[in-house]
Amino acid sequence: MINEEQLKEIKESLASYDFHVHPLRSKQLQGEMVYIKTLCDESIIEEVITKPFLRANDQTEFEHALISNPRTRREDPFPLDVELLAGNAAVFVLDRHYFVDVKKTISINVREATVESIIQGPQYALSENIETSLFILRQRYQNKNLQIITKEIGTKTNAKIAILYDESFANESIVSEIEKRIDSICVPSLQGIGHLQRLLNGRSTSLFPTLLSTERQDRVVLNLSQGKVVILLNGTSFALLAPSVFWDFFSAMDDLNLPYWITHFLVCLRYIGLFISLFLPALYVVFTSYNPEIFRIQLALSIAGSREAVPYPSFLEVLFMLLMMELLTEASLRLPKSIGQTATTVGGLILGQAATAAGLVSNIMIILVAAVAISNFVIPINTMSFSMRVMKYPILLVATLFGLLGVVISLIFLVHRLALLDSLGEPFLRRKPNMRDQGRGP
Repeated sequence: MINEEQLKEIKESLASYDFHVHPLRSKQLQGEMVYIKTLCDESIIEEVITKPFLRANDQTEFEHALISNPRTRREDPFPLDVELLAGNAAVFVLDRHYFVDVKKTISINVREATVESIIQGPQYALSENIETSLFILRQRYQNKNLQIITKEIGTKTNAKIAILYDESFANESIVSEIEKRIDSICVPSLQGIGHLQRLLNGRSTSLFPTLLSTERQDRVVLNLSQGKVVILLNGTSFALLAPSVFWDFFSAMDDLNLPYWITHFLVCLRYIGLFISLFLPALYVVFTSYNPEIFRIQLALSIAGSREAVPYPSFLEVLFMLLMMELLTEASLRLPKSIGQTATTVGGLILGQAATAAGLVSNIMIILVAAVAISNFVIPINTMSFSMRVMKYPILLVATLFGLLGVVISLIFLVHRLALLDSLGEPFLRRKPNMRDQGRGP
C-alpha cells in the first residue's frame, strides 16, 4: 500500500478541490484510491473498483477482478500526476498499484461559440454545467499546477462558483483578492456572469469593464497559461478572466492563428475603428459648425450642399441618426433570430432613404452613421463595445459646446479616466503580454 510520505507528496503536487484520496477498507483488505473528480466518472469507479474490492476475500481475488477488466493496467506509479490528469484512478493495495481508466465522457453536446466567432481554430464554447466546464478545462489544460477553488454565493439560491488558476504563474495576491470579494458578496441570488462581473468590479457606476467575460474554451486556456485567474459560474457558459487590461478587450483568438503582419494589421484596424466610433460624430459637428475651413473647398461645398435642406444644426442631425442606429441595433438583439436581421436591415434602408428624401438628414450623414456603426462592431468583446457606444455621446456634447478644443479635452479626459482604473490592483493601461508567448505569465 502507498506509504504516508508518498501520499503527502501526491497531495502537495495536486492540491485542488477536485483531487480525491479515497480510502478502501474491508474486513480482509486495506488500500487507497486517488483520482481527480472532474475528470473521472464515479459510477465507473463504483462498478470497476469499489464493488470488486468489497466483494474480494483477499488481495489475489481483487487483483484478478481488476486485471480482467480492460480498463486496468499495472505500471510504475510515478510520475503519478500525468496518469491522474489523463483521467485514470490510481489504486494502491498492499505492495501493488494499478491504474484504471475511469475517464468521464460528456453526455451532452457542447455548443458552438456564438458570441465570439473566429475563422480558424476551435469553435466550441464552455458549458452551462460547471462540472462539464471543469472537465473540459482539465482536459485542455493538463497541468498539475492547475488549482480549483469552489465557493457558493446567494442567501436564497446557492450558486456554485469555481476559481481556476495556475499556481506557477498566477499572482497569489490577486487570487486572495478575488476570494475576498466573492466572500463579501451578499445577494439573494446570482442571475448570470454579468451580475457577478458587476459585483466583483467594485465600482457600480464605472462605464468601462475591468473583467473580461468569454465563452471560448481556447481563450480561457490561453489566459490560464498567461497567469490569469478564471471564474466560472454554474448555469452560464461564460467565464470571467481577471485581471483584464484595456488591450485584452481588443484581442481576438484569430490573432494566434494568422501570420504576424496580418495579425498586427487587424489589431490596428480595431484601434482605428475605436477612434472612428468615438470621435467621428464629434469631428463632423466641429468641421461643419466651427471649422469648415479645414476641408478642401470642394469637400466643404459638397457637405454644405447636402445639408442645404436640413432645418436644424449638425449636432441634432448627428444625434437623431445615432439614436436611430442604436434603436435598430437594439431591435436586432431583441427580435427573434429568424426575423431580426431582415427587419433591421430593411428598416435601416427605409429609414435612411426616407430621412434623406424628406430633408431631415444629409446624404453624408448616412455615410457617417454607417461608418460609426461598422467601426463599433469590430471591437471583439461586447462589453467594451457597449461602453464605447455610450462614450461617444458625451464626447459629441463636449465637442458641440467647445469645438475642436472639446474633442481634445474629451480625449485627455478619456485617457486620464482609463489610467485611473485598475483590475484587481493591476493598472488598466498596463502593457499587454504578447498573446503568442503562451508559456509566460503576465
